[in-house]
Amino acid sequence: MSYKLIDLNEDLRRLRDNGYNVDINGAFLIVRDIPYVTERKEIRYDGILVTELALNGDQTTTSDRHQMRFVGECPCDVNGVSLYAIRPDRVEYKISDDLICTFEFSNKPAGGYPDYYEKVRNYAALVSGPASTLDRSATPMTFNVTEPKDDDSPFNYLDTNAAKEINAATQKLAVESIAIIGLGGTGGYVLDLIAKTPVRHIHLYDGDKFSSHNAFRAPGAAAIDELRAQQLKVGYFKNVYSAMHRGIVAHPEYVEAGNVAQLTGMDCVFLCMDAGPGKRLIVDTLQATQVPFFDASIGLYNKNDVIGGIVQVTTSTADNRAQARGRMSLSDADEPNEYDKNIQVADLNALCAQLAVMRWKKMRGFYQGYDRSNFSSFTVGRTFLINEDLYGED
Repeated sequence: MSYKLIDLNEDLRRLRDNGYNVDINGAFLIVRDIPYVTERKEIRYDGILVTELALNGDQTTTSDRHQMRFVGECPCDVNGVSLYAIRPDRVEYKISDDLICTFEFSNKPAGGYPDYYEKVRNYAALVSGPASTLDRSATPMTFNVTEPKDDDSPFNYLDTNAAKEINAATQKLAVESIAIIGLGGTGGYVLDLIAKTPVRHIHLYDGDKFSSHNAFRAPGAAAIDELRAQQLKVGYFKNVYSAMHRGIVAHPEYVEAGNVAQLTGMDCVFLCMDAGPGKRLIVDTLQATQVPFFDASIGLYNKNDVIGGIVQVTTSTADNRAQARGRMSLSDADEPNEYDKNIQVADLNALCAQLAVMRWKKMRGFYQGYDRSNFSSFTVGRTFLINEDLYGED
């Protein structure tokens, strides 16, 4: 993706063609081999300028952020005094495990920077100027080339949102495989949220067709021609979300005895399905493994044309299997259940998915997890959100 993105944008291409050693890491533009003078009046040639990329798809846009980050010591003038023109501020910022910025610079010309060529050129000249004074051969335009790593991003275009202060946190979500079982309502919203994370493969399991009633409780807006096609849910959702995420894997089948073992190799599983033998089979299988899973369920009823009920998410890990099983509804579909009326409403489907995905993100360390709960229940009538079952209690 690095070479392709550079070739598609004139400002990035000009940097490369003029000899700057440019690369792209995530949604950051990286410029290596910047010479600078240290406070010891020594020249170093390994400075790195870093700036976030503002993109519309694969096209650079004018960034509203004029600052530039830097990897290295504090750049100084020929006398070893910190460069006032760039106002170095010691601020640590992690791009990746092997790329941690140590300073942030600020130098804003009137009208700002029209493109990334002008931004990099200006900062590179300011930082390397003293070094060039001491050594005429010290230039940021080395024509060196950093070979890009294989493009293994799960996305079809860069996640510039992650570059806005949450890049390191977002990388905690980069697991190999997640499975979503059931795409009737809640599962579609789980996919919508997970597809925006760097999970490499998202496996979808459902053997049913995508119909009109699904469209009114699913994310997005299906066209009537898509409904007429009577495609399977997994096919419909894969087509939609493959526009963003490369790793959508469609399994046009229900999870049964013949394929349930596939779930044991997942990093986690989201159960978004009705109670019954199929759900019990999955729970029994996963409980015998180390795979964490989330039971996202909705139970609604209609009384006097007013909808009530509950939304709940149960987290099951290797540490609380018995506790979690007691919270989940595993009854057969034909058993009477006040809350099992198959009533679904898009906003509650979305809420259920959000609670489940947030719980997964807490487990990964993306969100703070002070509440330490494995069970969340939202009651519609009283708008109560209750969190119970502390970690480690079984």
